[in-house]
Amino acid sequence: MTHNRTSARDRLRAEQQRHKASEKRRRTVKVAAAVIGALAVATGVGATVATQSGGDDEQKSSQSAKPITVGDKGAPAKLTVYEDFRCPACGQFENTYRSTIKSLEKAGKLRAEYHLVALIDQNMGGSGSKKAANAAACAKDRGKFEAYHDVLYRNQPAEQDDAFASTKRLIELAKKVEGLVSPAFEECVSSGKHDAWVSRSSESFSASGHQGTPTILLDGKNIYADQSNPLTPQKLKKMVEQKS
Repeated sequence: MTHNRTSARDRLRAEQQRHKASEKRRRTVKVAAAVIGALAVATGVGATVATQSGGDDEQKSSQSAKPITVGDKGAPAKLTVYEDFRCPACGQFENTYRSTIKSLEKAGKLRAEYHLVALIDQNMGGSGSKKAANAAACAKDRGKFEAYHDVLYRNQPAEQDDAFASTKRLIELAKKVEGLVSPAFEECVSSGKHDAWVSRSSESFSASGHQGTPTILLDGKNIYADQSNPLTPQKLKKMVEQKS
């Protein structure tokens, strides 16, 4: 009898151990499954984020900074202008060629596309190039780009004077353009509404291979870089009229 009771206890103990082992295995499997599931979810989320992030990057890279166009879009000749409002050579170009360009635009023979960049800010520090370009884009929103563009160049500070970094100064100059200043314009200038556009324009210029501002292209051909055969207003007019 004692032997039978002992055997029964042994069988019960063995059965309990098997049950515990079985429960332990089940718990292990559950934990492993939960971990795998969590990793799968995390991986899925990571993949989703990576995909979304990649998509955003692709979208951003595909967003080109469209130039500001002046003149008849159907004009037979296109002048591409890369400019920086702090650049003295850009000011010299504008003051020399302004009347010729405007005359050709008015005659429907030329359209100009302005790519505004912040090259001087990058090279010398400051923010006047970017803020002036943003303000010019704000003026474009009001249909006053051309007039304000000319005002900025006529009142261009010395290259090392970052006066255009002052939004107050930019707004004061805007008062020289009839009908430009408004609460919406002031907010646009002060908030840097078009800063991202200016940055994209600057990045596009850096990637273009052009060396400096101003860069002036007539139907894609650089007409301002050859110092051995310098451009003049008369030469520009003749080249444009030949395309009419």
